[in-house]
Amino acid sequence: MLSNKRIQELELVMEFEKVEECFKEVSSWIENVGRKGLKETVNLDDSLEMLLQAQKQFKEFDLVASEYCKRGQEALKKMDRWEDFSSVDVHSYRVKLQAYRDQLEEFCTQLDETRHRICETVRLYEFFDKVRQGICCTEEGVKS
Repeated sequence: MLSNKRIQELELVMEFEKVEECFKEVSSWIENVGRKGLKETVNLDDSLEMLLQAQKQFKEFDLVASEYCKRGQEALKKMDRWEDFSSVDVHSYRVKLQAYRDQLEEFCTQLDETRHRICETVRLYEFFDKVRQGICCTEEGVKS
């Protein structure tokens, strides 16, 4: 039994090394492109037109970012079996795996929050634009 468990651990280490390339690619993209893209959406412009343009640009970024999140989540899913192993030999791989998981979860959460914030901001600006137009129309009707 001990021999079988050791063989399984070695198989997991080999599997981890195959999947690690995907982790590294996703992690690199998050650090070098993804976080920068999210930071660009922190300050949204004051006009509805500029906000709609920012939303369009974010949607393009969001498509790419969501694909990286999906790839990272699929790679993590392949490594779910690691939860059953607690030997010292596997510990360093588990630490790496947890670091990738934490980074991916944090980025995906920030992406979702940014998507929601932009959408809600656009809706709010559209509402205010309609209110402003309604006030203008009411003022013109009163003047006539």
